[in-house]
Parts: sequence; structure tokens; C-alpha cells
Amino acid sequence: MEAILVSACLRGVPCRFDGRDKASPALAEVLDGRRPVLFCPETAGGLATPRRPAELVGGDGHDVLDGAARVVDDHGQDVTAEFVAGAERALAAARRAGCSEAVLMPRSPSCGRGAVYDGSFAGALVPGDGVTAALLERNGIAVRPAPGV
Repeated sequence: MEAILVSACLRGVPCRFDGRDKASPALAEVLDGRRPVLFCPETAGGLATPRRPAELVGGDGHDVLDGAARVVDDHGQDVTAEFVAGAERALAAARRAGCSEAVLMPRSPSCGRGAVYDGSFAGALVPGDGVTAALLERNGIAVRPAPGV
């Protein structure tokens, strides 16, 4: 059975910044016939649940990986190292399981694909990818946002 990396919060694991999950019933169709590998890069990077909300500042996840942007929480604390560590652990988990694809939480500073919050903490979205999504893509793992979220 083909393995697919999935944001753990999408499958009911309460690991989001607010201590909740974001279970997506629409995900069942995407996962049909596949073995989901559940992963939360933010907790894997050492962040607690619940935790302060964080956003990308100065660019997207690709820019973070290139050292040109940061991830900060809403109190200004830099959590870039934790996000990068979590992304590296997600990539390792995907490789161990043989995943060639990932379905991740939309808009997240770690898992977002195609759009992320702009760092203003005002709910504004900008084009871009989260740190984990960027690292997975750079390593040949196709990333798509979860449907219905």
C-alpha cells in the first residue's frame, strides 16, 4: 500500500497551535487505498501544544530555508529553528515511509501550500509555501493542500 504523508491535525490529532485538530472528512477520498503517515512538524520541532500562533515574516518557507525569512510568534519570539527542525523530521519520516506525496494543512507556516499568512497576524494571505511544504517539494515530494479545510 502506497504511503502518503499527512498533517496529523487533519486526521484528528489535537496538535494545532490552539490545541485543537482540523479533521477533514473530505480527506478520506484522497487517502483511499493509501497508508497515511501522520506527522506534525511543529510538535516534532519541539513546540508545545497549545502554543502561540506563528507566521512567516520576510518571505515564505523557501525563503526561511534560504536564511532570508523567519518564523515568529505573535509575541515576536523567533521560532525559525523549531520550524526548520520539524520540517527536516517530516522529510525524514516521509523518506522512511517511502512517501512521494504529502497532503498538508492549508495556510500553515509549516504546512501551507500555495498561500500562507503574511506575518501581520491580521489574517492576510500571500502566495507562498510553509517551511515543511517547501522542504518536501525541494526533495521531490509532491505537496498539496488538504481538501475541505
